[in-house]
Amino acid sequence: MTRFSGILLHPTSLPSPFGIGDLGEDAYKFIDFLHDAKQKYWQILPLGPTGYGNSPYMCYSAIAGNPLLISPVKLLDDGLLAPTDLENLPDFAAHKVNFSLAIEVKTKLFHLAFEQFQTFADADQKTNFENFCQSQIYWLDDYSLFMALREEHENKSWHQWEPDLVRRESIALIHWQNHLKPQISYHKFIQFKFFEQWSALRQYACERGIEIIGDIPIYVAHDSADVWANQEFFELDPETGAAALMAGVPPDYFSETGQLWGNPVYHWENLAHTQFNWWIQRFESLLKLVDVIRVDHFRGFQAFWAVEQGETTAINGRWIKAPGADLFATIQQKWGHLPILAEDLGVITPDVEALRDQFGFPGMKILQFAFGSDNSNPFLPFNHAPNFVVYTGTHDNDTTVGWFEKLSGVERDRLLLYSGGVCPAGIQWDMIRLAMTSVANLAIFPLQDILGLGGAARMNFPGLAEGNWEWRYDPTVLNEPLALQLKNLTVICGRGSN
Repeated sequence: MTRFSGILLHPTSLPSPFGIGDLGEDAYKFIDFLHDAKQKYWQILPLGPTGYGNSPYMCYSAIAGNPLLISPVKLLDDGLLAPTDLENLPDFAAHKVNFSLAIEVKTKLFHLAFEQFQTFADADQKTNFENFCQSQIYWLDDYSLFMALREEHENKSWHQWEPDLVRRESIALIHWQNHLKPQISYHKFIQFKFFEQWSALRQYACERGIEIIGDIPIYVAHDSADVWANQEFFELDPETGAAALMAGVPPDYFSETGQLWGNPVYHWENLAHTQFNWWIQRFESLLKLVDVIRVDHFRGFQAFWAVEQGETTAINGRWIKAPGADLFATIQQKWGHLPILAEDLGVITPDVEALRDQFGFPGMKILQFAFGSDNSNPFLPFNHAPNFVVYTGTHDNDTTVGWFEKLSGVERDRLLLYSGGVCPAGIQWDMIRLAMTSVANLAIFPLQDILGLGGAARMNFPGLAEGNWEWRYDPTVLNEPLALQLKNLTVICGRGSN
């Protein structure tokens, strides 16, 4: 990476009239803002179909796209919806996602679009759909059947289905594939439209000189097509299909009891026997959607925290070695150098840093962690190195304004001494300037910090299962003066693109 900067914003936070951000007009306007502000990167969170808690890190598939990101206006442009279909929408809040209502409204529209497609699609449209299904067969068939089966079983987790389905017996699979054929076709159609809309948006970003940083969670949700279809790759209870060893992290900055995520950890020995083919498909699929991949919880590829089934917190876990070096060496042999960023936060030991450095992956520096100790703190800007990405904060942090308002006396004094006091534009611009002037090759800022928003705009509270991922911005805030302010600071710090 050379010296650039960018903005962190998940597409669900974009404005739209449908209660949740999507891949419609405002996504293109956001790319225009990035271009005008001389930014190079748009960083997003995982794009998968979210389940419980609406977390993009707990999805029904590691490869499928989130249907909620599909723009109904784009479906209208395709002739799959009528203008009257988009009338009489609920009065959605402008600054908060209402997931349940957005799901209700969009699902009705998607079914209308699917019916229209089935009835009136021309030969070229049908051929494009068939080609998509064939090219994605390695995951799409399992995912579409999985989603249809969940609906048929009142959205129960797959390990609560009939035993022959839990075990994926051939006769049962064939029966349900025939019985649920319309529903399966619907889910394939929805994925077809997601990938079509995302491809168009990414092409536009490319034309504007913007690259997209995607995100690959280390774990997948237990209630997912991935685990159901690949049970041999996960540590599951052989009798019930429940997670025998659950993923998480020990007590840390965010939680005194650690974080118990509930995902099953990997059966790495079985994965290794396949030359890590499942992982290679994940990376390969994501690299068709983005330019750079942020690997979430990178330390789990060196050793991971595993908690026995039945525990209610992550306190009583243990570290288990992982073959991350073998995995990345296998990927490197296939593709050469991978465009990967390593999320190397949490309990980071020298062997985790060695794994990161062995493959030249940039690590992460978070400025909100920089002022709570002495001058040896690795997050202080003068301790940075070029092969890093510096953030004011991430999606797991409070906004800079919210964080500053809660700072203790000593930490607050250290920050103000280091930054020279609060500038008239606000503490967020002091932190953005510290990141911009760092020697780290890449600087990324959550849009909430660019806008100077307080803690109410925080995206995620780690450890809380509900009430996260809801923030949205008003379309009027991305204006020319703001773009010019960010552009001028970007250029003087040697990070300007385009």
